Amino acid sequence: MKGGTVFYNAVVYTYDRTRPRAEALAVMGEEIVAVGDSADLREAFPSFHHVDLERRVVLPGFVDSHVHLLDFALGQRGIDLSTTRSLEEVRARVAESARGKGEGWILGQGWDPNLWPERRLPTRYDLDVLSPDRPVALRSKDGHLLWVNSLALREAGVSRVTPDPPGGAILRDPAGEPLGIFQEKAQELIWKVVPPPRPEEIEEALRSAMAIAHRFGLVGIHDMEGPEVFRAFQRLERKGALMLRVTMMLPERILGEAAAVGLTTGFGSPWLRVGGVKIFADGTLGAQTASMLEPFEGQPGNYGIPVHDREELIALIQDAVRAGLSVAVHAIGDRANRWVLDALEANLEASRRQRLRHRIEHVQLLHPADLPRLSCLEVVASMQPIHATYDRDLAEQYWGKRSRYAYAWRSILDSGVVLAFGSDTPYGVPDPLAGLNPFRGLYAAVTRKRENEPASSGWHPEECLTLEEAIRAYTVGAAYASGEEAYRGMLSEGYLADFVVLDKDPFQLSAPEELLTIKVEATVVGGAIRFATPGLSSLSAQGNP
Repeated sequence: MKGGTVFYNAVVYTYDRTRPRAEALAVMGEEIVAVGDSADLREAFPSFHHVDLERRVVLPGFVDSHVHLLDFALGQRGIDLSTTRSLEEVRARVAESARGKGEGWILGQGWDPNLWPERRLPTRYDLDVLSPDRPVALRSKDGHLLWVNSLALREAGVSRVTPDPPGGAILRDPAGEPLGIFQEKAQELIWKVVPPPRPEEIEEALRSAMAIAHRFGLVGIHDMEGPEVFRAFQRLERKGALMLRVTMMLPERILGEAAAVGLTTGFGSPWLRVGGVKIFADGTLGAQTASMLEPFEGQPGNYGIPVHDREELIALIQDAVRAGLSVAVHAIGDRANRWVLDALEANLEASRRQRLRHRIEHVQLLHPADLPRLSCLEVVASMQPIHATYDRDLAEQYWGKRSRYAYAWRSILDSGVVLAFGSDTPYGVPDPLAGLNPFRGLYAAVTRKRENEPASSGWHPEECLTLEEAIRAYTVGAAYASGEEAYRGMLSEGYLADFVVLDKDPFQLSAPEELLTIKVEATVVGGAIRFATPGLSSLSAQGNP
């Protein structure tokens, strides 16, 4: 055999329970052909290229099981508001952009009124004086609020007589005039008139984002965006330029079209495949639009916004299952999670016949009575550890004692549910760029602490995971969630050669905070080196086979 590579003299954590540790991997093409001791594999494959990893640590490559890669990439080009801490700071950044030489819409994302001393939602009037000649659209940190100026309202034809769309709301003043804040599906009234980026701009942005992902050890993603992103990934794959493995979720608005052309879950290649249908059941905690069994604390009468009620969810999931498509349902509040579970239960037998594996995205708040139902209904819990630590104060403020079962990873895992971890980047994270870093998610999962408070005891520490469990959720769990556990997620013979090389052993650290200092020295996807640090000369010299 020629043309392969033996990576040897490493500390390999395989995540294969039949052989959890090894020293070397032999790779041919995109697959691992052998796992074992260094001497044995070097002798067995003498014609292969041999790479000495000098006792570095190797793990299965990480997969972000919930990400919006194009939104992240384009957000790097718009106004980044993720670090702002006041309304006036946001306004200063918008004013700076408006003074530039650009034309057309001013776009940005990442503002969070929960962090502002002003303690109020902004309005169009806060933007009008800053940009009277260019429409402005600013998406909130969680992506469930859109803030626009008066010119944007005029461009979209939104006025006091515009009705609230199903599953959304236009905030208004006492006279009924729109205030410039759009909740949930009402955002579509604005986005439909914002000129989309050109196909070549989308491809360029995705290439840049993939390179960033490799630096953080990501080998794959589950993307939650629309058909224009799916088309871009297809173009990149045809060009041989798709460097991440992508499981694509299709928005519910195109369920009918997907069913009509016969798209089914699992269709595609090992690089790009159809995952399922992304459905929204409710809003978010930050926007206080999550669908709740009881009102938000201090907000009598506010039970959130159900994007779909129970019967609508049953019907939507039924349509997806009939088409051979699994579902990934966004559910934040306890009522939303209960209704999703009810809908999945109503479609359980049909789903089993189709061998479909469904997911709930976020699973942020559960009523204790619903906890056992996830396992009984064979639901994958797709969760984002970093949400818990940065939403902690909001959860205590708006959910109170109910927060005991918020982001309940330990309880969910112990009930027999598979966890698949991701980031939701660029939404719900304090820093979208760092949000792609799985080690920040691992730190949150094992400590339930923010990174700047190492001395604290953690928030509801009884829900912490072990490091082994947390890494499994980014690897084996992610592969299970996409139906690829037979050839991804572990380092074993016959599995895809997707792995990361680290500068230190995460299982030999003196304190959890050291997780945040670990550096990815190389990322290998399909047996090819996608990223390597200059210090790893043996890999850098090898190039991409």
